[in-house]
Amino acid sequence: MQKIRKGDSVVVIAGKDKGRTGEVLQVMPKDGRALVRGVNMVKRHQRQTQTQEAGIVNKEASIHLSNLALADPKDGKPTRVGFKIDGDKKVRVAKRSGETING
Repeated sequence: MQKIRKGDSVVVIAGKDKGRTGEVLQVMPKDGRALVRGVNMVKRHQRQTQTQEAGIVNKEASIHLSNLALADPKDGKPTRVGFKIDGDKKVRVAKRSGETING
């Protein structure tokens, strides 16, 4: 079970976007990276196609999972993730507040 999943709210704890928060759009476990909405924006030159206009577009680049921390569901500050067996399910728990992380 992964600590950070698609749809989670995360806080950037290192790098040029330190302190920014966003939603995880995609996780790449083999590379140990994730795409976060509005974080690590880069400019890419786009060639014109039938559907898209040519020009320079801003898009998210992947960021390493070690530079991300899950946002605590209670106060939104960065927290570590633990696991707990709840009945017959394994659930993620925020170490900061002890609350379960839905998802």
